[in-house]
Amino acid sequence: MSMETTASADPSGGVALAPSPSIVKPVTLEGASAPSGQHQLRRNLKRFLIGNKLNLAGLIIVVVFLILAIFGQALSPYDPYAQDITGSKLLPPSLAHPLGTDELGRDLLSRVMTGSRISLQVAAVVLTFAVAFGTLVGSVAGYFGGIVDELLMRFTDMFLAFPALILAIAIAASLGRELYWTMVALATVFWPWYARLVRGQILSIRERDFVTAAESVGLSGPRLLMRHILPNAASVVIIQITLDIGYAILATSSLSFIGLGAQPPSPEWGTMMSTARNYFREAWWYTTFPGLALTLTVFAFNVLGDGLQDALDPRSGRR
Repeated sequence: MSMETTASADPSGGVALAPSPSIVKPVTLEGASAPSGQHQLRRNLKRFLIGNKLNLAGLIIVVVFLILAIFGQALSPYDPYAQDITGSKLLPPSLAHPLGTDELGRDLLSRVMTGSRISLQVAAVVLTFAVAFGTLVGSVAGYFGGIVDELLMRFTDMFLAFPALILAIAIAASLGRELYWTMVALATVFWPWYARLVRGQILSIRERDFVTAAESVGLSGPRLLMRHILPNAASVVIIQITLDIGYAILATSSLSFIGLGAQPPSPEWGTMMSTARNYFREAWWYTTFPGLALTLTVFAFNVLGDGLQDALDPRSGRR
């Protein structure tokens, strides 16, 4: 900043020096510019993929799971529904049947591969509804506040007052023993968590300077919410979705295991384990491999979500 002076006539006959308006000259430091947000994000993602072998293993398992969900039935060596009770009943793992067969002679590898598609479809439907409805409720409550916030949050607390799995069991049992009723039950217990999460993010973001600046130029209401506030809360929601995919798959298998989800002859993993418990002593592979597929899938999505939190949320503070 520099200061120039101009001469002006003084009433006593002298000359007074008056300061002229300041002239601000920008100062640049070559080679010392701060890293941009995109550069920081790329560095975090690189660390996520290369710096942590556990994250990479989780990502590989998730990719394999997605490939099986899309092409599993086409890639399976046998028809997952074909029965052969004469010569292929409860065969142990072998070259012909790498994971063995079940009590009806069906190939377990083919059924496990096909079951991955069912699990992914259920998780996708459940989380799509839960995220959409929960984000709507949470964003409206957080942005408008007041009586609107109170009414919506008390409505949300009605669902949070019950244990999630118990509430899902009650809803599924009252609606019917079909897979689509299971999806309705799980979506009902998942959306309140997203409503709470989004509301908390909205309350935090609306206090930031860029929101105040947008409001000062006349931007308000749905446009401000959709274009400026919600995009800044997206990373936290994405992380939670990644974690909840595994939980949704596990909850689906849990309901199917007790007879409230997919029904036989569906190759859904929980349904397979429910039937396999009757043959555990004579056919250990029958319940082991569907359970292992379920365990690896949930583990992979949890690891992926934990790693994405480090990469996408700089406030997590974990390195």
